[in-house]
Amino acid sequence: MKHVGIWVDKSEAKIISTKNGNEYIKTITPEIDHFNPLDESGTKVEIGPQDEMHAPNAYSETESHQLIEFFKTLVPSMEDTNAIVIFDPAQSGKKMNTEFKAKHPTLSTKIISVEKTDDMTDNQSKAWVKAFFNKKRNSK
Repeated sequence: MKHVGIWVDKSEAKIISTKNGNEYIKTITPEIDHFNPLDESGTKVEIGPQDEMHAPNAYSETESHQLIEFFKTLVPSMEDTNAIVIFDPAQSGKKMNTEFKAKHPTLSTKIISVEKTDDMTDNQSKAWVKAFFNKKRNSK
């Protein structure tokens, strides 16, 4: 039985696969432009009133579309699995789950949970996924 845990945020995704007691990790980095309203010196950028109203929304929408494209790149890593858990430190996991329900309904049925976690090292991520699926198996 193959299980997959996906730790995801806007800067990377770690895909942790477990099969026959072994854990494998693959890191994928997205191409997402992050909006930063500060200039290089760390002070607010001077923009006019009209720019101020539209710039953050335009960047946010662009970032959102780029995030959706990033989620698409993760699909092949999850197709041959029995169960998926998504874990993240912010809102990316919920967004990913929502996107999969809308665009990948068959795959979304394999998502058994979306969990909040802190940032983790690769070894911590592997251990977390292994413990999560062991707990699920033992609770049945």
